[in-house]
This record gives sequence, C-alpha cells and structure tokens, in this order.
Amino acid sequence: MSDTPKFTVVDRRKYKAEEEESAHKPATESEARPVATGEASGGPRLVMNESKPEAVATGQVTALDEGMGGGLPPAPTTEESREQHAAYEASAQRVEDLLRAQNPGMGPQPAITFEHLVQQFYVSAMIQMGAGTQEGQRPRVDIVGARTTIDLLGVLAEKTRGNLTDAETRTLDSVLFEVRMAFLELTSMISVQAMQPPPPPPPGKR
Repeated sequence: MSDTPKFTVVDRRKYKAEEEESAHKPATESEARPVATGEASGGPRLVMNESKPEAVATGQVTALDEGMGGGLPPAPTTEESREQHAAYEASAQRVEDLLRAQNPGMGPQPAITFEHLVQQFYVSAMIQMGAGTQEGQRPRVDIVGARTTIDLLGVLAEKTRGNLTDAETRTLDSVLFEVRMAFLELTSMISVQAMQPPPPPPPGKR
C-alpha cells in the first residue's frame, strides 16, 4: 500500500442544494471564535500551516504535483456557468444590500481589480511572517505558508507576463520584491537564532 495520500476532486454541483441551505444557517460559536494570536513575550514562534484544511492535514488530499490525473469532474456547460454566475451576482448583491441597510452611509463597493488580488497575497504573506502582531505578544511565524504564498505570487507573475498594464506590472513586481526581501530577512534571523547556544541554567540549578 502506497504511503502517498490520494487526491480527490469533488463535483461541487452535486452539493448545490446543500450549500444553498447551509448558507442561511448562523455560524456556530466554534466557527465564530477568533484564532489565538500567540504567546506573550519572546521571539517569533515557528508554526506549520495552521490554515491547512483538515483533509490535507490528515493525508486525504495531496499537493497538486500529480496533475490531478483523470479525477476531474466534467467541465460545466456554458449554460451552467451562465446560471451560476448570475446566481452568484444576485447573492453578492443581497449581501451588499444587507450591509447598506445596517450601514446607511456606506457607498457602493468598488469593483475588484488585479491590484486587489496582489494585495491579498501581500497581506497573507506578511501576516504569515509575523507582521501585525500586537505589542507584547509573541509573533507566530508560518515560514512554510509564507514561502507558498510568495511562490504563488511568482506563479502569478509568470502566468500573467505580457497581459498586464504597466501599472499592474509595477504593482506585482514591487510586492513580489518586498515579500521576498522580508522572507530573506526573516530566514536570516531564524538561522542566527538557531545557531546560538542555549542559555546556561540559572545559578544553583543543575
């Protein structure tokens, strides 16, 4: 029996009714509970991918390096895609209407652009490298997750080459340069700390 976990692709269209029903259910207390921000004092604490789905953590899903094989469901038809897009837009509009009802002064939400996508990757990478930690708390560094996010930005830069405006290219190149520099500084600091000898025991203790 192979030790390599199997990758499973699920045809989400089969669960459309269940998802629509669950979308109206209120979140449970455990789902709404914020994630702990880390221990107080001390240097950065290295953690593994905490955002990894349980299926990945338990070995039920592998990385996509196997090309996903022949397990893909059939591609949606043009009509299915059109209906899904229309339903999505209607649902998003309902959410915006609810937000406006609770916040009368809120204006229309801006359209999502390529810059928003790049910014999302940037914020994720910086948080994974410990940015935004409150004063007095110990930074939690997900160095593996940060590298994955940075590599995804690299893939984005490679796959969109020649298809971006000058402003989009400058934004992506600047963000990629900044997060890579932050990664280099962080890994250098971690390496220095790892090579330092452990502190001696307090006097009077052996």
